Amino acid sequence: MSYIDRANLGYVAQPMSRELGLDASQIGLAGGLFFLGYVLVEVPSNMALRRFGARKWITRIMVTWGLVTAATAWVDSAATLYLARTALGFAEAGLAAGILLYLTFWFPRQQRAWVMTAFFLMIPLASIVGAPLAAALLSWGDGLLDMTSWRSLFLVEGVLTLLIAILVFTLLPDRPSDARWLSDAERARIEAALHDDERRRVETGAISGFGASLRSGRVWALAGAFFAIVFGLYPLAFFLPTMISTISDAAGGDVNSVLVSAIPSAFAIVVTIAWSRWAGRLGAVPATVVPMAVGAAGLLLATIAGSGALFVLAVCLSVAGIYTAMPQFWRLPPLALTGAAAAAGIAVINSVSNLSGFLGPYVTGAIRDATGSYTWALVTIAVVMVIGIVVVLTTGRRIEATAG
Repeated sequence: MSYIDRANLGYVAQPMSRELGLDASQIGLAGGLFFLGYVLVEVPSNMALRRFGARKWITRIMVTWGLVTAATAWVDSAATLYLARTALGFAEAGLAAGILLYLTFWFPRQQRAWVMTAFFLMIPLASIVGAPLAAALLSWGDGLLDMTSWRSLFLVEGVLTLLIAILVFTLLPDRPSDARWLSDAERARIEAALHDDERRRVETGAISGFGASLRSGRVWALAGAFFAIVFGLYPLAFFLPTMISTISDAAGGDVNSVLVSAIPSAFAIVVTIAWSRWAGRLGAVPATVVPMAVGAAGLLLATIAGSGALFVLAVCLSVAGIYTAMPQFWRLPPLALTGAAAAAGIAVINSVSNLSGFLGPYVTGAIRDATGSYTWALVTIAVVMVIGIVVVLTTGRRIEATAG
């Protein structure tokens, strides 16, 4: 629901722009403002999750963001849209980093390659589910609800988020020791494995203090690397339907361009699952760098794609590379962080990466308005990813060498 909610602005960008009189820069700014809250409050949010428990804190996050999403159905100008998106970012801040921290409470190092892959598969899956949902509401929303179809999308998704918040509060255990479906022996075995994993990290010099994690050069280098990985994710999510309809008339309007935009996500799921089977045999660095390189190459191919079909193929490579690199990257931070440092460091890395969620859509929209095409925006994203590859190769190798 989080990533469906993040992408919904891209799905409704064209009909919303027509009704409210918005240009590409304004849509990009609205998409980016969401991430300001993430940058400002994600670290305190993760510390709160560590203190109050995942069940209560994730429920709090979902309730507030569900209410804000539903209220977005009544925006009537660029200013109110900016306000709604900013409020949404503050409401949802901490969710992604909180879940990444939560997974370290359950799974030791040797199991995280697949666990992170399973979690990050929800991002492309969200596009596959969200695109038909958006298309249906764009087609029939004004008939089902007494409002414009794009407004109905925000209302429906806000209500769905509130319903899932109830499930989280009811079913999610904070730690293995709280899981009713485990036997006493199973709880003890899991806790012992986690304790042994933490002990090894401390022995190899993993950072454990809150302040030390915020001062660590490795944490900030990893933050820059993840920024580079996801820099292209949100521009593609927000602008891909518009790109497709701009490049090819065959897309056939708002609804069909939204449906076509789900194809790269479906392709990414297949590639991510396939790569995870090989990545477990590799170190975290090569497992991250290879898909990053594929993602950058796909972006450059998209700049020379003349037809809609070739453009979609290029974007498939790009999106698959980005999505496949993300879970493999998250094998690195737990090697260097533990305890309070893990909570703070993971939040720092994720919050800095979310600056890309602000800058990426805004820069893409601004370049589109200035040049009349998305070509140079795609080139910019590819260059940022190449810089990220260099950072992972340098800092990541040092972290793996230290962890052993």
